[in-house]
Amino acid sequence: MDRLLLTLGFVVFWVVMVALMYWGWKGRARRQQDRIGVLPEPPAELGARLIEPSSGLYVGSTLAPSWQDRIAVGDLGYRATGDLSRYETGVLLERDGASAIWIPQDSIRAIRTERGLAGKVMSKDGVLVIRWELPTGTEIDTGFRGDDKSVYPAWVNGENA
Repeated sequence: MDRLLLTLGFVVFWVVMVALMYWGWKGRARRQQDRIGVLPEPPAELGARLIEPSSGLYVGSTLAPSWQDRIAVGDLGYRATGDLSRYETGVLLERDGASAIWIPQDSIRAIRTERGLAGKVMSKDGVLVIRWELPTGTEIDTGFRGDDKSVYPAWVNGENA
């Protein structure tokens, strides 16, 4: 009987902890909603492709300059595999199982490599980070961990192309 009560106690504790994490995530999304607003939509005409699509993992987006303040609004907080490509008019991140992220060229503030973003830490220069400004005026960092990191110099050096 003691073992059954102990097991039941652990199950109840686990359910309560999961519920608290869920409520915390939803509360974070509510607090961030006004700062994030509506994300830009990809235009009908993207223009010439400057950098070919590169496959990898969308790490997440954070409120700049904090590399750990993950955005919880919409599906921006969820990691997903996808392809990152650059066009004359901006950057397109097409994610598997999530909405595409469009970063207009005029909103890009910096493109750099970092050791980590949104709680994901890896080797030196392992994450390509794009700092950009949302229509609300909030600057965010969007991270992408490419399968082929040899394309990073084209992104970083061709930032203002």
